[in-house]
Amino acid sequence: MDEEKTGAFELGRGPDACLVLHGFTGSPWDVRPLGEALAARGMRVVAPLLPGHGATPQALLGVTWRDWRDEARRALDLLRGHRQVFVAGLSMGALLAVGLAADAPARVRGLVLAAPALRFRGARMQVIRQLSRTPLLEWVHPWVAKSSTDISDPAILATAPILSGFPVARLRDVVTLQDAAARSAARVRCPVLIAVAEQDHVVDPRGGLELARRLKASPCVRVISLQRGFHIIPRDTDGPRLAREACDFLTHVCNFGEWEPQSAGT
Repeated sequence: MDEEKTGAFELGRGPDACLVLHGFTGSPWDVRPLGEALAARGMRVVAPLLPGHGATPQALLGVTWRDWRDEARRALDLLRGHRQVFVAGLSMGALLAVGLAADAPARVRGLVLAAPALRFRGARMQVIRQLSRTPLLEWVHPWVAKSSTDISDPAILATAPILSGFPVARLRDVVTLQDAAARSAARVRCPVLIAVAEQDHVVDPRGGLELARRLKASPCVRVISLQRGFHIIPRDTDGPRLAREACDFLTHVCNFGEWEPQSAGT
């Protein structure tokens, strides 16, 4: 992978800040358009590279979900001193974002969750999810090869940095984060925007609706369903819409503390 392209980034200046988290086997490249849009609205934006990502498949051998969680916590800690702090996450990054908001409700003022990876898509992935809880899958098929990423726009896809594979053992860590997000969602007390892609080939968009139902303590939950583009929403066809929705949502939360209930919907 091109490490210049996949590296962490910081953008913008302002009294408010947003931590942006990428997904499993991805990198900050996947979420940079969203970060640029938020920075243009006057926020400081920080997007860390999660441990084991952005370089080689072998780098993922030495990490677990705890390393990803701890890096997200460390990045959030670095934003102390800002007036308000928000967290946005793509896919697995959205699961980490839910955990941050649940564990630090006084510090996270709002969430943007793009294609939250609460549920994999397809019967095959459901079987893999179950098998990943045991060592069996690792013994039979220790590595998963990758040759592409889930982006519909061919021009953007051609520029995407793609990790060539990953150890199947890390799927167990993703499943652990799925279960943790499902449990902790009820402790999230900030406004939440959820964006799902109906043509997502990686995660089931119905997982976003399930997550919304679990956010019982949130003062408002807005769910938007995107008809164009695939899993990597910030980079795909409806990425600009996600950016507008996220900016409007967080700007309103900044100014008024919550989203107008009459504006919420699918």
